[in-house]
Amino acid sequence: MLDPIHVVLVDDHAMLRAGIRQFLETDEAIVVVGEAADGLAAQTEIAQTRPDVVLLDIKMPTMSGVDLTRWLRSTYPEIRILILTAFDDPPYVQAVLKSGANGYALKTASPAQLIQAVKDVYAGQAFLDYQIAVQLVGSVPTPAPAVELTERELDVLALAVTGLTNKQIGEKLFLSSRTVQSHFAKLFRKLGVNTRTEAVTKALSLGLIDHA
Repeated sequence: MLDPIHVVLVDDHAMLRAGIRQFLETDEAIVVVGEAADGLAAQTEIAQTRPDVVLLDIKMPTMSGVDLTRWLRSTYPEIRILILTAFDDPPYVQAVLKSGANGYALKTASPAQLIQAVKDVYAGQAFLDYQIAVQLVGSVPTPAPAVELTERELDVLALAVTGLTNKQIGEKLFLSSRTVQSHFAKLFRKLGVNTRTEAVTKALSLGLIDHA
């Protein structure tokens, strides 16, 4: 088996960290190697463990998630950063993304979605919670669609916007996971994107699918 993804959790609520650890470690590909309750403690923990991914909240004692993100990006640029927070306001999202975060997930995410988010940012992909994507494009005027999608591709996108995995989309549409992945590959080419999140965000902005 390949080396697992090493994760450090940074959140000022101990019970929440315990729950997140339990969720993440149900997947053999992820190991939580450290925890911290505030930004300053996180700096020490990260320096000692050198994780692959740091999962952190925005609002914390001693140092905000935005400041910790800036420190990480300048000190350990190879470490991937996933924000996990209850705040879904666009200003928060824009601030942390501009600071160098690789992903933004909400604490309402399911265990499967959180695990996928960690894997996505570790693999070098951006991750953006679908609710956040909807909010970011919600105030943008809808132009006429510039691409033509098949009915099945639209069905796949409409389910993807709700955060379903490929397997779950396949079950809804009576398709195999491989067929769903094939539809996404075609969607990526047509929309000129590289990830599911980008595909959903662009489809929303073009008015190809409705907000969930």
